[in-house]
Amino acid sequence: HKLDISDELTAVLDKVRPHQDKIRILLNKVQQIDTQQLMRVYGALMWSLGKVLNVPEVPRVYMGSFWDQDDNTNEEWASRAHSALLEREKADLVQELGALPQSSIMRRISELVKRARAVKVHAFVIHYLRKQISGWGYLTVWNKAEKQAELIAGLDREFVMCARRYNL
Repeated sequence: HKLDISDELTAVLDKVRPHQDKIRILLNKVQQIDTQQLMRVYGALMWSLGKVLNVPEVPRVYMGSFWDQDDNTNEEWASRAHSALLEREKADLVQELGALPQSSIMRRISELVKRARAVKVHAFVIHYLRKQISGWGYLTVWNKAEKQAELIAGLDREFVMCARRYNL
């Protein structure tokens, strides 16, 4: 039971990277292996996901058997060995699925707050830069263009100054 994350799955995970907080992973057919093998596969999966996703905390991985039909494996001993774990995992998954509507609302609110903060910062930066240009005395078209070029050249410094001035 060797675990490998394919190139195709890696490509999919790269595409959904902006939505990592929404990803949940299901490790299926765990009733076919014993507890020691399960722990090895789970550990290898977590390690591989950490490498592929390049994040400090990988998404939640649920373990279980999500197949209603008999798959002709007579490994009842393996299933019984970690049946309590599988029941808890199933309960956790059902609970998280039930909480999706509420968590979706909270995620939307958080996203709205984040965007509002970005708009506020943008407004302060624009105000600060305009003040830098207009506060420069008598401006001709050439002086204004010169001051704009100067501000653009030192934009990192101007961002720091703006952040200090407006406590951003």
